[in-house]
Amino acid sequence: MDKRIEDLTQRREKVKLGGGERRIDRQHQAGKLTARERIEILLDPGSFTEVDMFVHGDEEEFYGEGVVTGYGTINGRQVYLFAKDFTVYGGALGELHSKKICKVMDLAIKTGSPFIGLNDSGGARIHEGVYSLDAYGQIFYRNTQASGVIPQLSVIMGPCAGGDVYSPAITDFIIMVNNTSQMFITGPQVIKSVTGEDVTPEMLGGAKAQNQQSGVAHFMAANEEESLALLRHLLEFLPQNNLEDPPRIASREPLVSKEELLELVPGESNKWYDVRKVIKAVVDGGDFLEVHSMFAQNAVVGFARLDGMSVGIIANQPKVLAGCLNINASDKIARFVRFCDCFNLPMITFVDVPGFLPGVAQEHGGIIRHGAKILYAYSEATVPKISVVLRKAYGGAYVAMCSRSLGADAAYAWPIAEIAVMGPDGAANIIYRDEINSAENPEEVRARKTAEYRDKFANPYVACAKGMIDDVIDPRDTRRILINTLSSLSSKKETRAPRKHGNIPF
Repeated sequence: MDKRIEDLTQRREKVKLGGGERRIDRQHQAGKLTARERIEILLDPGSFTEVDMFVHGDEEEFYGEGVVTGYGTINGRQVYLFAKDFTVYGGALGELHSKKICKVMDLAIKTGSPFIGLNDSGGARIHEGVYSLDAYGQIFYRNTQASGVIPQLSVIMGPCAGGDVYSPAITDFIIMVNNTSQMFITGPQVIKSVTGEDVTPEMLGGAKAQNQQSGVAHFMAANEEESLALLRHLLEFLPQNNLEDPPRIASREPLVSKEELLELVPGESNKWYDVRKVIKAVVDGGDFLEVHSMFAQNAVVGFARLDGMSVGIIANQPKVLAGCLNINASDKIARFVRFCDCFNLPMITFVDVPGFLPGVAQEHGGIIRHGAKILYAYSEATVPKISVVLRKAYGGAYVAMCSRSLGADAAYAWPIAEIAVMGPDGAANIIYRDEINSAENPEEVRARKTAEYRDKFANPYVACAKGMIDDVIDPRDTRRILINTLSSLSSKKETRAPRKHGNIPF
């Protein structure tokens, strides 16, 4: 027995060396950790249990098939995960590699545990041919079955090429490491041979490109340790699965005085401000984890807590494009709303929107179709939904931003709010056009008529009178009212007509 135990120990040590010391050194020289080092940093100390350590093909040199799989805990909560081992066959995917991943994915779904993928791979094993293609399909299928059932989180920590990109793309959130991670379907050499374009991997699909330009990725970290810490923090806001509520912790007061809310939003509707300051002045401890912070910056989405309750925050950002809704902002908001609804996160929407962004490029790009995604997502969501109109709320964009008509459970407005079909300036120019044009002093008449329209129509009390806004509130009371409303909605139950699924306008 002693010899067999010794043999087992030796085999385990060999497996843990992956592709060997030389390849591990090369991994470190490239600024990357090994698969096992990443797992050790991510999980609670001593909690990792490995699955399928000794799997390998008949003619393979190394055990493990270029991927480490298993389960452990993060802050005491169970997760399942894989970490691709770039020191073994470049982390390339093959039939047995895929089977290891699929096994732990199946276990994650059965146990209702979040699933995490740490990606660092050059793509498929070309020599396995169609077997590697089938292997990808097996993973994609499970990603889809798990969607909306358990949180799925991906970290890109090196190359992620070809078919490898689609599994992360189906998951809920993607974190990329700046300077060392890339995501692309076709590499620079192929692109150059086909189009003549000379691009580097970083230009093509680096962390900045995929966070800022495409919106494929949701977060960018400076290094691998930061990416794993970010992943741990993100999980703190999320439930284990779609049948559980997000974890609740002790409440914390905001970091700024509520009196500051009176100064954060200018009364003049054409002046910009940073809506993130309003959010941080309301939520627990000023802790706001922004999602897609580099993409479609005219909208802001992310996670926070109110009285210890985890919530999703959606807001217009007047600092960028005046907070208008455009194609990318519509996609960003709609996807985040659907995630919150999947995993029982109440939603708070802060509204300051002048409309949908006008222009030929937006119309030809399908702003109608993309904007409809917001309408669909909010209307479909059954979690508690609360909206607060901070200032402007004009036209169809007001409706889109979680208005009462789209099913908001509670709708509030600050006293400076202007809720109307369009801004007072534009409305006065249309309604009183003849009177303005025929006046001896058109500018004086225009100013007077604009003020009349604002006083008569563009204020929160008109909407209040019709029940479209529940109350006009003192900005300093925003946090208290949101907490009380969330508490009152904690037992909300809403059912819909039976159906297989709806047809969101993708």
